[in-house]
Formats: sequence, structure tokens, C-alpha cells
Amino acid sequence: MHISIKTRYFMSHFLAVVLVSGSIGTYFYLSALDSLIENLRGRLANTAALAAESMDVASFEAVRGPGDTDLPGYVTGLATLRRLRSTNPDIAYVYVMRRTGDAVTFVLDSDESEAQALPGRPYPDPPAALLAGFSGPSVDDKLYEDEWGVFMSGYAPLRGGQGVYLLGIDMRDAEVGRKLWRLRLSGMVSLSLSLGLAFVFATVLARRINRPLRLFMDACAAVAEGKAGARVDVRTGDELERLGVAINDMSMRLEDHELRRTQAEARLIRSRDELEVRVRERTIELSRLNALLVHEIEERKRAEEKLFQAAMTDTLTELPNRRAMEQQLTAQAARVARGGRPFAVLLCDIDRFKSVNDAFGHEAGDEFLRAAAQVMASSVRAGDMVCRWGGEEFLFLLADTDLEGGLVAANKLRQAMEALRVPVDGFLVARSISVGVSVCADCRDKEEVLRLADEALYEAKNSGRNQVAFRVLAAAAAASA
Repeated sequence: MHISIKTRYFMSHFLAVVLVSGSIGTYFYLSALDSLIENLRGRLANTAALAAESMDVASFEAVRGPGDTDLPGYVTGLATLRRLRSTNPDIAYVYVMRRTGDAVTFVLDSDESEAQALPGRPYPDPPAALLAGFSGPSVDDKLYEDEWGVFMSGYAPLRGGQGVYLLGIDMRDAEVGRKLWRLRLSGMVSLSLSLGLAFVFATVLARRINRPLRLFMDACAAVAEGKAGARVDVRTGDELERLGVAINDMSMRLEDHELRRTQAEARLIRSRDELEVRVRERTIELSRLNALLVHEIEERKRAEEKLFQAAMTDTLTELPNRRAMEQQLTAQAARVARGGRPFAVLLCDIDRFKSVNDAFGHEAGDEFLRAAAQVMASSVRAGDMVCRWGGEEFLFLLADTDLEGGLVAANKLRQAMEALRVPVDGFLVARSISVGVSVCADCRDKEEVLRLADEALYEAKNSGRNQVAFRVLAAAAAASA
């Protein structure tokens, strides 16, 4: 069977182009398909992990069965899941599950239809990816079908509930299918274009078969000028092919040299680009970790400040508590021991306070204590301190104050409390106070000045209440005299 040279050239180049373009198209199609699946899985994993960080396990720990749907934790958690689902049209359902032993049950389900899974509903035959989601982010490696439909799902453990709670996100199968259809359409268009290009390319080469001598002459001229790639690929089995081999031999060394140089430059450029990418990625990661560390330090400082305030504050009156006052007394006694100015201590006790509790109840007594605390807090100067010492007793620390100043302050405080009226159940409740005053001018420690103030308060009580009495060390009394 005789086949013309023109036909041979057309068929050989057409098939060669089809084979190359088809291989390249197939490679890019499979790569794009893998990239799509991995992109979907990555989006699911990231979305599930971010959403899991926003959920607090403690808010729905009590949600155990269908009867718990009225609990605030369930209502708030369900609203959060539905809000998350509404922000992304690709998401079909968002849910929270609990693992108890080998059993997996629903806690929250964003489904708004009658098929919604209520708390405590078991999930039969959970896939391996779901079980892995209790300990770390996980994504299905394929589509799964259950009573709610066909989905690809991502899972992540909830913050503070690792091993017990996870958050799951289901992506609609229609969305996955739509993306795959688009990818297949792109592959078909690309293949069609490749076939058309192959036909045109082969036709052009076949038409040029009548000018082979011109091609060989141009190739020889290119080799003479030192241009790489001046080869002639002729596979006809005749004299044209042998002539092409001769031309290729002449340009081989030049082409080999140019190829090595080009490859070296490409490797250098690739290494540079890879280094820039690694540096940029590392910089971004370090910035993120630094921001997280700064945030954690700030949160810890705020927590420590709140704990310190709680440890130093009386919860009923919101005044400093006994521990806070003892620290200040220790500091003031140390300052006096170093030659500092004296300070006064006023120990106050509300007279006949027990009768308020007996007559009106403890809530009324607490209200009276809060009102008394406000009067006392407004009676001190800047730099002075008042605390709830215990029960109905309050202690004042007056810095840079001698006995005379302490007595003046005590009488003003006694008069202010005498004028206090607290409405309780239609009655105006009033109670006086007894005050014991002591001064630390050369005291050894805070226990000494507190003991003297307590003795003075005892004297004021025994003198008929609504009184001010004082006790000082003998040396201090002699100095005052």
C-alpha cells in the first residue's frame, strides 16, 4: 500500500500532537480533580476547626435528651449553628455530637425540618473520619449517605471537650457534583481545542513538505549562528531523514550546552522562589503565633487581676475584706517602725444589729450592712481605708493620723451612722455604732494596735453603746500628755 510523503507527515504530526496534548490535558484534569477534592476537604477541615473554637462545651453540658431543648445552653448553641450555616450556602447541616464510650449521640442539630436530630439521638455506624474528629480535625475521604442525604463532612473537637464533643459540617452533594461537572466541562473543552490545534498543526506541516530543502537550509544557517534547537525531525525512511540526522549531529553540541545552561538557570530561579516562599510562610506563622501569645498573656493578666480583686473584696458590701486590710496594716506598721508618722485604727461595731436580722430577716440585715458600708466608705479621706472586718464590724485605717485626729474622725463617723435611716418593709431602720480607737506611734506590730482597738471597742460597748473609746500604749499616752 502506497502512502504519500504528505500523508505520512500529516498523520504523524497529527497523532503526535494529539498524544502530547491529550497526556498534558489528562494530567492537568486529574491534578485539578485532586486539587478540587483536597480544596473541599481543606475548606471543610478549616471551617469545622474555626467553628469548633467558637463553641463552649460548658454552655450545653447539661443537654442530654429531648427534654432539654428548653435549656438556655441548647437554645443559644442551636442559634449559633444555624447562624453559621446561613453564612455559607455550600453548608447543608452543622451539628454537635457527644461520644460516650462507643456510642455517638446528637447534642445540637441545625436542621430546621421535621427530620432534625434531637438531643440524645444515637448516630448509628459512625464513619472512621467522624470518630477521629473527637480527637482532632478530620474530613471524609469520600461521599457518605445516611438518612439525611449524601454529603461530604468535616469534623473538629470542641474547645475544652476533646475526646467527648465534636462539631460536624456537611457539604451538600449537589454542590460537590456541580464543581465536578464544571471541571469535566473544562476538560472536554480543553480536549476539543487540543484536537483542533493538532489538526491545524499537522495540516500546516503536511503542506510544507514540498519545501524540505528550504527547512534544511534554514536549520544549517541557525546552527552556523550558534542558535540552540536548530534540529530537523524528519522520520520518512528516505534521504530526507538521513539529511536531517546529519544536521542534528552538527547542532547537538551547541544544543546540549544551551540546555545545561538553561537548566542551571532554572534551578537557580526555582531555589530562589522556594526560599522566598518558605521565608514568607515562616514570617506569617511567627506573626500569628506572636499574636496568639500576646492575646493569651493579656487574658491571663486580666484573669489574675479579677482573682486578686475577688480575694481582696467583701462580696456583700464590696468593701476591701479582712485579708486586704491586714496587708495594709502590716505595711503601715513597718513604715512606722522605720520612723514614719503614726496611723490610727478605728474598730466599729453596729449596736444591736442582731435585732435587725431577728425582726426583719437576714436579707434586711444585709441591706442595712450595704447602706452602712456606703456611709463608711464616704467618710474616709483619700489614702485612708475601710474594710468589713467581720459580721457587723468594720475597721478603718487612717494614715498619718494621731490620737486626736482619730477621735475626731470616730465621732464624725458615729454621728453619720446615727443619722442613717434604711427603709425596710415600710419601716425606717436606724442603728448606732460603737467605736474603739487606737494609734500606732511606736507599736511593735499590727496585732498590738488591733488588740488596743478591740479593748477600746469593748469599753465603748460597756459604756452604753453609741460611744467612742480609745486605748494607746503607755509610751504613746505619755507623749500625748
